[in-house]
Amino acid sequence: MLGWGDGVERELGWSTPLGVTRGDSKRAGDGDRRAAPLRQPGRPGDVPGSGAAARPLTPRPGRAAPQVGAAAMAEGDPAVFTARALPADPRLLPTVTNAYLGTRAFRDILHVGGVYSGAAGDTHRADVPSPLGVRVAVPGTDSPAESFTLNTRTGTFSHTIQCPGYVATQQLYAHHSLVHLMAFSVTIRRLDRSTQPVTIQLQTPFVPQSQDLDLLPGLGFQGAHYVHGQTLVPEVEGGPRPTVHMLWTPVPPSLTLGGEEQERSWEFLTAVAESEEEAKRSYGEGLSLMAAGALLRSHTRAWAALRRRCSVELDGPPALQQALHGCLYYLLSALPPRGSPGFLFHGISPGGLSNGTRGEDYWGHIFWDQDTWMFPNILLLYPEAARAILEYRIRTLAGAVRNAREQGYEGAKFPWESAATGREVCPEEIYGAQEIHVTGDVLVAFEQYYCTTQDQKLFREDGGWELVEAVAQYWCSRMVWSEEEQLYHIRGVMPPDEYHHQVDNSAYTNAVARRSLNFAAEVARDLLLPVPEEWEDRARKIKVPFDAERKYHPEYDGYSPGEPVKQADVVLLGFPLMHPMSSEVRRNDLEMYEPVTDPAGPAMTWSMFAVGWLELKEVQRAQSQLHKCFSNITEPFKVWVENSDGSGAVNFLTGMGGFLQAILFGYTGFRISRSGLRFDPAFPHDITELKLSGISYLGNKLDFAITTAEICTEVTETSQDPLASPLEAVLESGHRFPLREGQSVSFPMAPGWIQRSPTRTP
Repeated sequence: MLGWGDGVERELGWSTPLGVTRGDSKRAGDGDRRAAPLRQPGRPGDVPGSGAAARPLTPRPGRAAPQVGAAAMAEGDPAVFTARALPADPRLLPTVTNAYLGTRAFRDILHVGGVYSGAAGDTHRADVPSPLGVRVAVPGTDSPAESFTLNTRTGTFSHTIQCPGYVATQQLYAHHSLVHLMAFSVTIRRLDRSTQPVTIQLQTPFVPQSQDLDLLPGLGFQGAHYVHGQTLVPEVEGGPRPTVHMLWTPVPPSLTLGGEEQERSWEFLTAVAESEEEAKRSYGEGLSLMAAGALLRSHTRAWAALRRRCSVELDGPPALQQALHGCLYYLLSALPPRGSPGFLFHGISPGGLSNGTRGEDYWGHIFWDQDTWMFPNILLLYPEAARAILEYRIRTLAGAVRNAREQGYEGAKFPWESAATGREVCPEEIYGAQEIHVTGDVLVAFEQYYCTTQDQKLFREDGGWELVEAVAQYWCSRMVWSEEEQLYHIRGVMPPDEYHHQVDNSAYTNAVARRSLNFAAEVARDLLLPVPEEWEDRARKIKVPFDAERKYHPEYDGYSPGEPVKQADVVLLGFPLMHPMSSEVRRNDLEMYEPVTDPAGPAMTWSMFAVGWLELKEVQRAQSQLHKCFSNITEPFKVWVENSDGSGAVNFLTGMGGFLQAILFGYTGFRISRSGLRFDPAFPHDITELKLSGISYLGNKLDFAITTAEICTEVTETSQDPLASPLEAVLESGHRFPLREGQSVSFPMAPGWIQRSPTRTP
C-alpha cells in the first residue's frame, strides 16, 4: 500500500502534516443486466418468447454467490450488524453515503451527486480519489481480534482491533446534514496500566489522481490539502463539465499514543463541492465542530432525528427485522437532509451514489427504479425528499422533450437511463427506444405525491404542470388508432419484462399511459386549465389486453400462457397502478405469472407478488414470495444484490425499495388515492405488531401501531405553513374517528381510510 507520507505529497511540494487531534484500480460490477446485448431468438441460451429475445441468465465469470445467513447483532439489536471478517467480495462492503457524497468502506474512490463524465452511453459517475479509504493495521501483532460494525442507528461504520493492552477503533461516516463532508476518526485506548507508546499504521492507496477529472493541486487551506478539476468529457456535445473541489486532512503513515496518554483520538476530514468557496466553507465548518468535539455528534443527531421520523419496526423474526433496518439505512442515507430546500438533488440510481463508475452498476444512471420502486416509501415517510426527486425530473424535462422529438413524437419522453441532462444515456439503443413505460412511471410518482400532499405549488409555480402536460402530449402522439378494434394501440415496445421486445400493447405500458392521461386531466381541472378532449378520449379508448375467457391480463398482444417472464410486469397493474379489476382477475394474474417468472430475476419482483397475495389475504402465499428476497441479501452488512447469483447491481436499492413496499404497503394495505389513504392490514402469525412513525398525509404526521386485533393511530405533528388538513379515519362499516393532534385513537382491525375531515374539529 502506498501511504500519503511515502513520497506522493512531496512530489507535489506538500509537507506531511499529522491528522487533526483531540484529547486496486480494476473494479468489479460489469455483470449487470445490460452488460450484453439482447440475444437473437433461437440462439442457445435464449428464453423462448413470442417475438422476443432473452437476456443471458447464467452468472458471469468471477461472480461469487452472495453469502446468505444471519449476521451477528450487537447485544440483540437488529439495527447493528457486526462481523469478525469482511466479505471476500469487496462489492459487498457497506456503503457510506449522504445525498451528495458516497463511497464504500475501504474503497479508494468516492462519487459526487450529479457529477458524470463521458459522452452519451459512456457517461458514468466520475471517480474522485478518496482520502477516506484508510485501513488501520497493527504492526508486529499476529491475528489480532478484529470486528467490523455497521450501526444503522448512528449511520456509522467502524473497524475495531483489540490487542494485548489496547484497542484501536476507526469510525467512518458521511455527514448526514453537512452533505459536503465525510470524515473518519481513529481512537487508541489503553486497556491496562502500561506506559509504553502504542503505534498503529494507517494504510491507504490514496493518490490525488482520477481517470475522469483533470485534477490540479491548489494552495492548502487551514492545514488541508486541496485539488480541483473538471470532468474530462461532457454528457452531451458542448454541455457543461462539472468541476470538483476537494479539501482533506492529510493522513500520516502512523499514529502513536504517548506513554503518558490513556486515550487519544485523531479526526480526518474531507470536504467536496463544485465550488472552491463551498468546499472551504464546509471544511471550515467541519473544523469548528471538530474543535468543539461535536462533529460526529452533529452527524449522529441529524441521522437519529431522521430515523425517528421515518421509522418502520415490527415485532417478528430477527432476520426480517435486520433486513428492514438494513433497507432503511441504505435508502434513507441517499436522501437530502431536512431543512435544505435549495439543495439540488440528482436522483437515486439502482446502486446508489457509492457505485456507478464505468462498467459498474449501470454507470450510476437513474431508471424507473427510482420512481416506481423507491419513491412510494420515501413519499410516505419523507415527502420533502420525494419532492426533491420530482424536482430532478423537472430539471431534466428539456432533455426528455429532446428525446421525444428525436424519435418523432410530441411532448416529453423520459430516458430509460438518465444522468445529468435528461437525455437518453443507455448504451443499447433498444431500451431507450422501446422501454417507454418509464415516462408513465415518472408521472405516477407525481400523481402519488399530489394525492398525498396536495402541493399545488409544485404544479402551479415550480414546473410540475409543464411536465405533466408534456407527458400527456407524448402518450397521445405515441398511440395509433386501430380501425379493427376501435381502440388506441401503442406498438413496438419492451415491457418491464425485458425478455420480450417489439411487442404491441404491453398491458403495463398501456395501463400506465392511461393513468398518465387521467391524472393530467385531473390536475388541469384543479388548476382551472382547459382539458384537451383527446386526453380523456384516448384514456377511455386505449387498449389494455384482457382475456375474457381466462379472466386475466395477457402481458401483450399475442402472449401465450406459460411463456417465461423476467420480472414483475402484469402483477404491477394491481399495485402500484391500482388498475380496475375484480379480486378474481387479480388472483388469476398472480396465478398466471408467478410460476413463469424467472426465479433468478431481479430482487424487487417477489415483493410485488407478496403485495398481491396480501391484498387477497393469502398471507402465507405472500410470505413465501417475500422470503425469496432473502436470497438477494448478503452478509454480514445486508447489502442487496440485484440477482440471487450475485450478479448485477450491488447495494441494489431497487430491491430494497420493493421489499420496503411489501411491508409499508403490503402489511398495512396502504393505498394512495385521490380520496384518501386506504388501509387494510394483513400480516403473518409470526409478526405480532407493526409500528410506523412519521407517516405523512396532507401535511400531518401520523404514527401507527397495528396488531392482529386493532389499529392505533395518532397525529403527532401538523404543518402550519401551509396549514395541514384536519383528518378523520373512516371504516368500511361507516364508523368515523376524528384524528386530533396528540390524541391516540384505536379501533378494531378492519379496512378503512384516512381522509380530510369535512369540518375542522376543535
